[in-house]
Amino acid sequence: MGKKGLLLVGHGSKLPYNKELVESTARLIGDRCPEYVIRCGFMNINSPTIREALEQFRKDAIDVIVVVPVFLAKGVHILEDIPGEIGLAKGQVKGEFALNGKTIPLLYADPIGSDPLLADLMIKNAERALREL
Repeated sequence: MGKKGLLLVGHGSKLPYNKELVESTARLIGDRCPEYVIRCGFMNINSPTIREALEQFRKDAIDVIVVVPVFLAKGVHILEDIPGEIGLAKGQVKGEFALNGKTIPLLYADPIGSDPLLADLMIKNAERALREL
């Protein structure tokens, strides 16, 4: 398989940190995984929107797009809103994307969820706070 598209989806916020977090995560992934063409899209407030970010992939030579929400848990955005924005029905995790005269798979990944790495991050944050004592 050639290059893969990776669309990181953030919620969006009036505060700049949300967008900066998603974009810095995209840069970290890009540094580690050159096989991905990475874009960011946002549910609301920030730009580009999810649909605008998907459109940006039309100029790339990729074989698949994976949409990864930068969310902790499943909720209405994960279950309904984002699938609707990427052309999937509720509960569907695989679709298609028309790209340069061909159709490529579009996959929808889970949010972060319960993961040992998340627990490690919470411990790290707690220990940093405890150093303030």
